[in-house]
Amino acid sequence: MKKQLLTLLSLASFVFAAGEVNIYSARHYDADNELYKLFEQKTGIKVNATQAKAGELIKKLQSEGDTSKADLFITADAGNFYTAKEKGVLQKVSSKTLEEIIPANYRDDEGYWYAISKRARIIAYDKRDFDPSIIKNYEDLAKPELKGKVLIRSATAPYNKSLLAAIIENEGKEKATAWAEGVLKNLARDPKGGDRDQAKAIYAGEGKVAVMNTYYIGLLLNSPKAADVEAGKILGVIFPNQEKSGTHVNISGIAMTKAAKNKENAVKFMEFMVSPEAQKILAGINYEYPVNKAVEPHETIKNFGSFKEDSTPLYKSVKNTNDAVKIYDMTGWK
Repeated sequence: MKKQLLTLLSLASFVFAAGEVNIYSARHYDADNELYKLFEQKTGIKVNATQAKAGELIKKLQSEGDTSKADLFITADAGNFYTAKEKGVLQKVSSKTLEEIIPANYRDDEGYWYAISKRARIIAYDKRDFDPSIIKNYEDLAKPELKGKVLIRSATAPYNKSLLAAIIENEGKEKATAWAEGVLKNLARDPKGGDRDQAKAIYAGEGKVAVMNTYYIGLLLNSPKAADVEAGKILGVIFPNQEKSGTHVNISGIAMTKAAKNKENAVKFMEFMVSPEAQKILAGINYEYPVNKAVEPHETIKNFGSFKEDSTPLYKSVKNTNDAVKIYDMTGWK
């Protein structure tokens, strides 16, 4: 009788576990929002989400090891996935759905991570009094005529490390170093704050151009705060390197953890995230570009215009992250 009871309890535990998926997320997809609710309604699988910064979650996965309850890891920036993969906290996922929908340059070549949305790293400028014709490429930010006009966040920001890693991949270390040196000389102030802070600094007249992700402009333009909207309105958008490699594009993505207990449910969630329904919600939440070509970007982002994307696979360029950090350090970036 005792043995039967234990068996029943074990089965009950398995059924309960099979009805959930546990997510460690560095993105702002609240557990009770439309996205998670839709997945729960469609599948009956309960979503449990834990939020923290990417670095904290990677360390958490390391310390928890096989005891971790996390099935999935969601974060922005391919460099964070490169780190997580190197730390051994992810596992491969093979999915025909993911491979058919997500372009090869926006997923890991071995299946460790997949993009769920995209953002372009563009150059924003002050439409009130700046002539954008002098900027066509990222390299132009190092031009002498831009001295005291460039705004950018710190070298420790993942987006800037990934951008320089991509420049290394496309142009080589020597040109990447020259770019870092030149941009540093042209800064309007010491690197600080996030991308939205750079936009607000342009609005305040502290600088004329800023390196930003497109979705931050979308957030400003759709903010409930009037000051944010005003800052967003004065920004023009330059998609760099259109006659060369194309504009650098980074991602928000998803990966299965090495310790995943609910693997089948995790794959279902991964595939759900690139479905037309989920992609439309994602595009509306963060104003990022969908990875599913069947889904249009949010109107705000669509109005920026079409552009040529850098087709260099992110899984290749992010391998230059350590070299990017060394170049930033060597050239005196903060």
